[in-house]
Amino acid sequence: MNSAMTLFRDEVHYGDRVVRCFAERPATVDAMFRQAVAASPAAVALVEGERRIAYRELDRSVDRLAGNLAGLGIVAGDRVALLLGNRREFVQMVLAAARLGAIVVPIGIRQRRPENEYVLAHSGARLLVHEADLLPELPAPAAVPALAHRFVVGGTAPGSRPFAELLRDAPPPPAAAIAEDSTFCILYTSGTTGRPKGAMLTHFSTVHSCLHFRHCMQLRPGDSTVLAVPASHVTGLVAIILSMILIGGRTVLMETFKARAYLELASREAISMTILVPAMYNLCLLDPEFDRFDLSAWRIGGYGGAPMPEATIRRLAEKLPNMVLCNAYGATETTSPTTIMPLGDGIAHADSVGKVVPCGEIRIMDDQGREVAPGQSGEIWIAGAMVVPGYWQMPEANAANFTGGYWHSGDIGSVDAAGYVRVFDRKKDMINRGGYKVFSAEVENVLSHHPGVVECAVVGRPDPVLGERVQAFILAKDAGTSEADIRDFCIARMADYKVPERIVFLADPLPRNANGKVLKGSLRQMVEAELGRG
Repeated sequence: MNSAMTLFRDEVHYGDRVVRCFAERPATVDAMFRQAVAASPAAVALVEGERRIAYRELDRSVDRLAGNLAGLGIVAGDRVALLLGNRREFVQMVLAAARLGAIVVPIGIRQRRPENEYVLAHSGARLLVHEADLLPELPAPAAVPALAHRFVVGGTAPGSRPFAELLRDAPPPPAAAIAEDSTFCILYTSGTTGRPKGAMLTHFSTVHSCLHFRHCMQLRPGDSTVLAVPASHVTGLVAIILSMILIGGRTVLMETFKARAYLELASREAISMTILVPAMYNLCLLDPEFDRFDLSAWRIGGYGGAPMPEATIRRLAEKLPNMVLCNAYGATETTSPTTIMPLGDGIAHADSVGKVVPCGEIRIMDDQGREVAPGQSGEIWIAGAMVVPGYWQMPEANAANFTGGYWHSGDIGSVDAAGYVRVFDRKKDMINRGGYKVFSAEVENVLSHHPGVVECAVVGRPDPVLGERVQAFILAKDAGTSEADIRDFCIARMADYKVPERIVFLADPLPRNANGKVLKGSLRQMVEAELGRG
């Protein structure tokens, strides 16, 4: 009891939330990074191709970046947007913004111009660093008047200055007094209204998520991982990049996941932990030369975003006996993990997503806002040190999604008497495509603007590799509207993983109930019937 009391304590944060916290912790993301630099200056922090970057080298580049950003007038609270892939410049900019107290706004590189324009305008970003080949996806200057500075990586772009200018020698940045409850990062997550919401990850919530990974996955100095999921997502940013920094570990950057390349990196770098979506494990196992790779150092195989098929669990146990599979469940609003499976419990509790992290809390609530009995199902409400204070400049969304410090997840699940959490279904209408979350309302919103579409509905189509794919049902004005027209229209307006891969044109209006609501259950039955015939 005494050791637990020493490790944890209750504190007040965000004005009126009482949450359980790690008593000993870095106050900010920058403090966490500085501790790693001081503890292991010569240890390798990042591997990019043949280049190996030690912590002290990374620290020097962060200092130069922060100094040059300050020279441009970037101050604490300013938003700095990143439209970058899995490259060292992404990590450098995240840490430089944290050093200044600026707020980083990562944007997925698969987003399209309208999506980027919304995020940049809504966040009020003052500076953007982008990939050269993503110039066509940038909004016109007039659409984002607050965006005063643009820098380009990997080439040249009209209107953008070379990123190298930010790495020139510069005076050290002024010391910033950063409150741990202040916003560190804004991650935009799609919502059922069709407009993304900017979840405000704080230094406090981010540090706690990193501590949860270290505590629950038993991470230790010298651990290494491969960043194979997008750095711009909460898993890539917090679970991998920043959690490795907390322990002074090594992150191997991978631009795009390919199973063979991943196995080669995992073997060469002797990775010890990773977090992937189940589809990635499947693709690795399908490699005919899997057995020739030395993966003996692989100690922890984290996964989330979708259930792990039992066949995959069995094959991984057979092929990698030294690795413990570890399921996790979380969201952007929970700064990544809400639950983590206790190491070694995964096989006995294969239908569970684990237990609540030490500084987290879950309640299962019915539609009237009443807690249900253990084992009964209801909506999962989540509270704790890792839960964000709210959404950026969206008071109505905050009022609708947060109650007394609890975030309404929109997922239906249960908690048994032993504390194991199960997630049964999604209350929100969301499609899980290989770990990418696609909200049907967002896709429907785009489809509804096509001149040939009378009405539409989007559902998930079961898929053995990705879990689900996006399927659209459309009532068209006439026979002149084709699948190619619809797909091209979507490709120009949204990320490729959101674009419907199967389009069914209906002869009759969408099925609706007496209140006019589309009966998506009927549409899913049509999908299942079609797959059954196949």
